Amino acid sequence: MVERRMNSLVKWALILFVLVSIILNIVLIGIHSTRAPKCSAQRVHPLRGKHDKRSLVFADLTRDEYLQVQQYMLKQKDLDISTSQITKPSENFLFLIDLSLPKKADALAYLDEKGIKPVREATVVVFHGARGYIKEYVVGPLPNPTYHRDVTTERYKTELPITARTVTIGEYHLLFKFLDGVFSKLGRLMKESFDVDKDKTVNAFEQMPRGVQSGDRKTWIAFYRDVSGMYINPVGFEVLVNHESLNASDWKVERLVYNGQYFDTVEELKQKYDAETIKKIVYKELPDYGSLKPNQKPLQIGPQLFYAEGKRYSISDNHVLYLDWSFAFGLSSLTGMRAFDVRFKGERILYELSVQEAMSVYGSMTPGMMMTKFLDSSIGIGRFAHELVRGVDCPHEATYVDTYRYIDVPAPIRFRNSICIFEHNMGQPLRRHFSDFFHNSYGGMVNSALVFRTITAIGNYDYMWDFIFYQSGSVEAKVHATGYISATYLVDGSLKYGHQVAEKVLGNIHTHFINFKVDLDVMGVNNFFQTKDMEYVNVSLPWNTDRYAMIPQLVEKQLKTEQEAALHYGRKTARYLHIASNKTNRWGHQRSYRLQVFSFAGDHLPESEPEEKSMSWARYKVAITKHKDLEQTSSSLYNQNNMWTPAVDFSKYIDDNESIEDKDLVAWVTAGFLHIPHAEDIPNTVTVGNGGGVLLRPHNYFDEDPSIHSADAVYIKPGSEDSCDNNRMACLAKETCSPVLEPFTFNGFEGVMKFED
Repeated sequence: MVERRMNSLVKWALILFVLVSIILNIVLIGIHSTRAPKCSAQRVHPLRGKHDKRSLVFADLTRDEYLQVQQYMLKQKDLDISTSQITKPSENFLFLIDLSLPKKADALAYLDEKGIKPVREATVVVFHGARGYIKEYVVGPLPNPTYHRDVTTERYKTELPITARTVTIGEYHLLFKFLDGVFSKLGRLMKESFDVDKDKTVNAFEQMPRGVQSGDRKTWIAFYRDVSGMYINPVGFEVLVNHESLNASDWKVERLVYNGQYFDTVEELKQKYDAETIKKIVYKELPDYGSLKPNQKPLQIGPQLFYAEGKRYSISDNHVLYLDWSFAFGLSSLTGMRAFDVRFKGERILYELSVQEAMSVYGSMTPGMMMTKFLDSSIGIGRFAHELVRGVDCPHEATYVDTYRYIDVPAPIRFRNSICIFEHNMGQPLRRHFSDFFHNSYGGMVNSALVFRTITAIGNYDYMWDFIFYQSGSVEAKVHATGYISATYLVDGSLKYGHQVAEKVLGNIHTHFINFKVDLDVMGVNNFFQTKDMEYVNVSLPWNTDRYAMIPQLVEKQLKTEQEAALHYGRKTARYLHIASNKTNRWGHQRSYRLQVFSFAGDHLPESEPEEKSMSWARYKVAITKHKDLEQTSSSLYNQNNMWTPAVDFSKYIDDNESIEDKDLVAWVTAGFLHIPHAEDIPNTVTVGNGGGVLLRPHNYFDEDPSIHSADAVYIKPGSEDSCDNNRMACLAKETCSPVLEPFTFNGFEGVMKFED
């Protein structure tokens, strides 16, 4: 009886289990059936063009090419290049290897299938410390180089003194060792004022240029708390080090500043500190107000970008296709981001669009900042393009590209994910109109554009560089600045040079000037530079001739020479600036591209200052020159440390005043902003409002707006609100899919500079 009961219970339990399982399966099937399918990782719509291997003439050197050039140079016994991991200034050091760009005429002939492929070559910079000069060599052909030639005087029309060299990691190593010797003589002061002992230290940040005349190598070095965001933690101690000699044993301290007071020697400072005859700094523990660690745990994820029908762009090697656009790209260790052979609907718009220089001039009471004029290409803009953080620096689903560099290193270094490319909804319609009179309708188009980006962390500042390609045929080059301000210790009189932003910390006033090279080829290389503006004209009314009215009228001019087309900041210039062709559109107007500059630049350094010629490009909002292969850049690696006799003085490009009519023209565009630091720059300067750039817009280049042919356009008329025929948005809900996301990775700390012993 008991056994029968047990069997019955087991039977009912099994039936109940089966029923529950069926119900759960029905529920789970229902849940999964309501989830959106995964978006296709494959491109739904075909590309409009084909990748072109000829773009590789502009490609950065590969790791193998870097190694081949390095090994070739090391084998040249007459050059006697050191193989040490960390070289001394007195040795011959292979500092830089970078792509040597082909001559423009040769590149165009090859790109247009009218000539042979240009020989691939590298530029090599050697600091000949043992011989007292710097040399630039061209090495080729690549791969497997067999020759090198000295091109120093060909490129710069002068020899390059060894004092114009960039401070290398090897020289920094010796400088820090030298400063340790200074600190050891000031043990009591360092401990009582800055809490420095054998276990704690301070960090160094230096002034540039290094002196006041050619041949100088005397650097004011200021010291900062050893915390995150050190640049906004000055301690009030600075040392002037003379390191002109190639022998570090000859280096010496020439002046010191402690709490705003000057001293001639270390011994004088020590003696007066011990004698209690100077105003002391007493160490005080301060909060780490420069930390970027969030004050609250992140609990939210903001809006994310994903591609519902696959990516509408494609990348092959260094060539990009996007809708009607195509271009080649690269990243120079010195000047940074650049694009070549930029085409729209198959027509070349630009031969080259590139970053040239980033410059800042500072004001201060203290010597370390008082004379500071940073020229970033002199240490390398592209050199500091580290890995981009997925979902922050660029959208999560962007395409990321690795780069290799050889600058002040024993071997080429790979920088993972240091370029990103993505299509982006810019957040506003490219164009639209709602017609509420007569013919009711709505027509519009989302402003989706392709963004090519890198971010360079150059010391305290991070610059975000964007080239943006719009469906209207426009291209934009722009920069946004973020990172840390460079601050000084607050002393009497400091507030004439900025605002206090933390305890005993002054945020110093400074300028940012950015130079871009814009080599537009409008319907070929034979172009003109034109300006357009307006003026009011007093016009008699045709229907009432006794009455007059001031009517705006178009004013057009064609500028004929380089000096005429050097448009200075601070002077009134026409608001429309054009590179134009003699060829016309359907309506009889010359086809052209307009240069529209966005800038909030401060005042440029007066031309009377001896350092100004090293940054003379910043005199001009826009300067137009005739293209020359030997006028490749507006600045140079050597300008920072020899500002008084710079290797490249851009104003000389204009001095010869050549004709710019019916010539191959280059526009050199300067944008920027004045930065007066304020409390909200702590801990970090934000990108909002801090930047500038140039927009290249078609002006009578087409017969109509080319975006009218875009598949992104939307048109709605009464009765068609739910139709998908001219409005994909109407069917978006039915087609919704969920993104397939790449896993988050970050390797950005690989290859960073380290100065530990």
